[in-house]
Amino acid sequence: MYKDYYKILGIEKTATPNEIKKAYRKLANKFHPDKNKGDKTAEDKFKDINEANGILSDPVKRKKYDQFGADWKQYEESGSRPGGFDWGKYSGGRGNQAHTMSQEEFSAMFGGEGEGDIFETIFGRQGGSRSGRRNRPSKGEDYEAELLLTLEEAYDGAERLLKVRTQTIKVLLKPGIADGQVLRVAGKGGRGSSGGPFGDIFITVKVAPHAEFQRKGNDLYCERPVDLYTAILGGKAKVQTLKNTVNVDIAKETPNGKILRLLGLGMPVYGTKNEFGNLYVTVSVQLPEHLTGQEIDLFRKLTSLRK
Repeated sequence: MYKDYYKILGIEKTATPNEIKKAYRKLANKFHPDKNKGDKTAEDKFKDINEANGILSDPVKRKKYDQFGADWKQYEESGSRPGGFDWGKYSGGRGNQAHTMSQEEFSAMFGGEGEGDIFETIFGRQGGSRSGRRNRPSKGEDYEAELLLTLEEAYDGAERLLKVRTQTIKVLLKPGIADGQVLRVAGKGGRGSSGGPFGDIFITVKVAPHAEFQRKGNDLYCERPVDLYTAILGGKAKVQTLKNTVNVDIAKETPNGKILRLLGLGMPVYGTKNEFGNLYVTVSVQLPEHLTGQEIDLFRKLTSLRK
């Protein structure tokens, strides 16, 4: 059954390879089985999307598909058998007068030399001479996957096992990997055709939001409570980082909302040893609660001294 691959991907026939890639990734992400468990319609849609991408992203297959339309699959499967494909509708034959055209007939009709792209598409070309139709080596289909990490795993680095076909692939994620970063595992995708290379796997990393830290590039941001007395008189405050717990100096008369910069306590810089971003700590001054009568009197005295 003929499938309109352009319609499946929602693109025009003039779409560029980059537009095809973008459309495929968007739809594959939307209809991925992991996001639509138990949805048979989404599963079938996902299969059609991958099939469409496998044809339209391959220049040779796309050219055949564009040229022969609904008959392209018949042509694809006919191989190099003489008379294996009905050329009648493409050679001017009509109705019952159409016949199966051999390679020799095709050559005679269009001339022995300079047949151009169509002859090369149909019969193949090697070393500048015709040697029967040859399937060109074609790279296998690229696969896509997503991996979810915690911020702590992104900080320390992590390891994941990815099952592809019958093999298990170990994926090593370096410290400092970012949300949305795409990793390429070469040669582990779909099998190539006619001796072509295997495709690749593209892994998109998703880092889950953290309850305490916000990440911006290699820097981390957080908020830490400091009691009123320490903020006024100065002292020490414990700050938990992704690495360890540190004691931070709080200067006297530190205002609420002041931002402290802790050098080198942010995220590791991806792919670089011993280099880190910074941690920015916003001081949140905490007012005392459940004051005693004596404490209230002392605050009143303090108020009178400030007038």
